[in-house]
This record gives sequence, structure tokens and C-alpha cells, in this order.
Amino acid sequence: MKPADLFQEAVLALGANRLRSVLTMLGIIIGVASVILMLAIGEGSKRNVAQSIASLGANQVIVQSGAGSQGGFRGSTGSLPTLTLDDAAAMAELYSVRNVAPISSSQGQVVAGGRNRSTLITGTLPAYFAINNMRLAEGALFAEADVRTSANVAVIGETVAKDLFGAVSPIGQTVRIQRQTFVVIGRLAPKGQGFGGQDQDDVIVLPITTAQRKLAGTPFPGAVSLVMVESSIPEQRGYTEQEITLLLRQRHRIAPGADDDFSVRNLSSVSQTLESVSTIISVLLAAVASICLFVGGIGIMNIMLVSVSERTREIGIRMALGGPRRTILLQFLIESVALSLAGGLLGVLLGIGVGLLVAASGALTPVFSVSAVAMAFGMALAVGVGFGYWPALRAARLEPVEALRHQ
Repeated sequence: MKPADLFQEAVLALGANRLRSVLTMLGIIIGVASVILMLAIGEGSKRNVAQSIASLGANQVIVQSGAGSQGGFRGSTGSLPTLTLDDAAAMAELYSVRNVAPISSSQGQVVAGGRNRSTLITGTLPAYFAINNMRLAEGALFAEADVRTSANVAVIGETVAKDLFGAVSPIGQTVRIQRQTFVVIGRLAPKGQGFGGQDQDDVIVLPITTAQRKLAGTPFPGAVSLVMVESSIPEQRGYTEQEITLLLRQRHRIAPGADDDFSVRNLSSVSQTLESVSTIISVLLAAVASICLFVGGIGIMNIMLVSVSERTREIGIRMALGGPRRTILLQFLIESVALSLAGGLLGVLLGIGVGLLVAASGALTPVFSVSAVAMAFGMALAVGVGFGYWPALRAARLEPVEALRHQ
């Protein structure tokens, strides 16, 4: 018989027991849908990580105040104010450094009229906006002149703007922080959530000299908690880190062999770690989803064995009339593959449909790819062939005389 004839017979045989065929396909449908959905969620998570890194600034090197030792005990990173504005100015002179932004930050209450909000108050330099890829929605950023004069000006994030001013433009409005009045000169464009769900728009940015001199801050004048550095050679950020390390060890007069009183790191290691975690989670989720395919394959094998048992006399008659065993094998194998492919197609549609619903809810953003769909479909095909081969082989090995005796 021709393959087309075998396929037609397989479709007719499956159609004769539609309910059983549909129930048999359920495992394949759920398995394929799960594989596609889990891979899409994993890919979406990796892209979110990449976007978060990009929103923080892809070329960043972070220099933090280090851990000093006292009485034989070493403190945690940032426990001592070992970095200063002068250190930041010296870093800005390095060959591999494009921008430097020392930061002095604290959590504080911001008041505007009858509204108030606790938010992150960040004192820094104008370069901070460039390093962090921050854009203006309206107004202007403060300038170096504002830093030199310790001007009472502020740039606020979208969350702060909405909470304090609602739909009214904040530009030219005033806010109070610790009895100091500041004029809002700029509103930042929304950036959304960062690592750990942190709201990157919940911030108010001031000139660093204003924050240090006019607000209750560090008891160490000129000290900063960390310095953000933008490398001018992003493909060689390691060189920038080395330059900064050598400079600070020299400025802090650290003896050879002694521990640094600062730490230098970049975001690439953070990005690689998070992407690795996302990949591992995606693989684990896909592996769990694949179990559904395995269970679906067992269901197909059981149903095909039942089908062979029910059609034993038919098989015996075909063999007695000269039908080759190879044809019997192919027919039952085609039936098994047809079940898997139909279940795979429905599973693809179900997985994409559920993914679109998840995306519409805003909880996650699954990213579908042709390779993931092809892989899930290929797995369904492999399940059909793998679990259908044994029943097909059993049918082909039946002896005609014994098959004809079957009631």
C-alpha cells in the first residue's frame, strides 16, 4: 500500500473512536503547551534581566566604600566612609573613564503641599543621569554650576511626581525636605522596576553638595557611599577596574599585601549570574513540562496496545490475504504519530494562547521563538514514534493463524 493510503486508513481508524483519540492526545497537548510556555517564560525572564542591566548602564563600574578593620574584626562593604569626592575627581582623570558620579543617598520624607512621600534622596553630579541612561520627560537636569553653588534644585522620578503632584506638571513646583525648600526643575522619564522589584522611578535627585551641606547626612564631610563610573572602553572594563584599584590604593596609602578598603565591581558579573540562574530555571521548568509528554506517550502506547488487541482478527485477515508485516507495522506507527502530531499542533496553539493571556495580564512577558515551537513539536513527534513503535511491532509480529482465532 502507498503511504497516502496508510495515512488515510490511520485517520479513519482514529476517527472511529474520536473520544478515545481526544483523551489520548490530552497528555501530548498539555506536555507540548507546557514546554512552549515554560521556554517562553524563561526567555522572557532573560530578556528582562538584560533590559534591567541596560537600564542601569551597560558600561558601569561600581566603586563602594570598603570594609575597614578594627580590633581584629573586619566590617562589611560600605561600613566605613573610605571614599571621598576627591577620590571621585581623581577617578575622572583616568584614561579609561568617561564619566564619574559620586553618590550620597538616604531615605527621607518629601513634602509638597498637603502630600508627602518617603523616597530615596540621591545627591550626585550631573554625570549620574548619563551613566544610568536616565532621560527627561520634561524640564531640565541640574548642571555643574548648581553643584558649585549648592543650589536648592531637584529632579524627581515619575513615581514621586505622580504621588506629590498628580496630573499637574511638577516643573517649577516646590518640595520640602528636612525644612529645606527645593524647586523641581526636571521630571525623569519612567524606567520601571529594577532588580528585586525596586522602583527606579521612586527617587529625587539633588546636587551632591546640596545634599551633603544642607541635609542631615554623613558625619564625615565629603565622604560618599559609592561612586558610579562609566568606562570609556566597555569591552575592557577589567582594565578600568585595575586602573581604579591602583589609583585608590595609592591615594589611600594601602601597603602592599594589605586588603583594599574599597571594592570595585561591574554589572557584567551580575548579568551573567542572573542569566545563568534564568537559564537553569528554564531548563528545569522545561524538564518538568517534558514529564507531561512522557506521560502522554505512555497513554498513546496503552491505547495503541488496546487498538492492536481489538483489531487482531483484522490483522490476521490482512496477513492471510498476503499483506506484508511491514505494512501492518507502518499503519499502526502512522496512527501513533498522527495522534502525537495532532496533539502537538493543539498543544502549540494552547501554549501560545496561554502565553498571550499571561502577557496581557502584565505579570510576565513570555517570548516565543520558532526554535522553541519546533523543539516542542519535534518532541511530540519523537514521543509518537518512540511509544508507538512497540505496539506497531507487536501487531506486525502476530501469527496469522493465531490472529484469526482471536475472538
